[in-house]
Amino acid sequence: MNSEMNLERRKVLKVGGGVGLLALFASIGLVSPAMAEVDRKAFSAKSMDEALSAMGVIIPEKTDAIKLSVPEIAENGAVVPVSVETTLAKVEQISFFVDKNPNVLAAHFYLPAGTEGMITTRVKMGQTANVIALVKADGKFYKASREVKVTAGGCGG
Repeated sequence: MNSEMNLERRKVLKVGGGVGLLALFASIGLVSPAMAEVDRKAFSAKSMDEALSAMGVIIPEKTDAIKLSVPEIAENGAVVPVSVETTLAKVEQISFFVDKNPNVLAAHFYLPAGTEGMITTRVKMGQTANVIALVKADGKFYKASREVKVTAGGCGG
């Protein structure tokens, strides 16, 4: 019972902390209230379609201009390194999705004008899944994806 309560507490802190950060960023002008609402909906989405819809994406185009680097096999799903680099011009946003995670949107970044289209981070993966990089450049969405085999999951709560 105590461990169940701790898991629920962690979930509340995780969601509350994310919403709190969005509110803080909105209040100091780093993120508009409309962007914060889109992010909240996208991060709480349970499916790719729901997350993409919350972000205003209809059908992202596949392109060779995005290089997604992920390990073929991740021994620890709690810390899977992901990196994306793109030659697309006017990159506005870069997002990472894990299609089989409970919440599919794993990371989302807004890039100021003139910023190089490259992000490196780590994501959690509960099981073998596709990692999708979504890049918004010059008002259009593009994607690249690769499967990562996970030997020990990292989304236990």
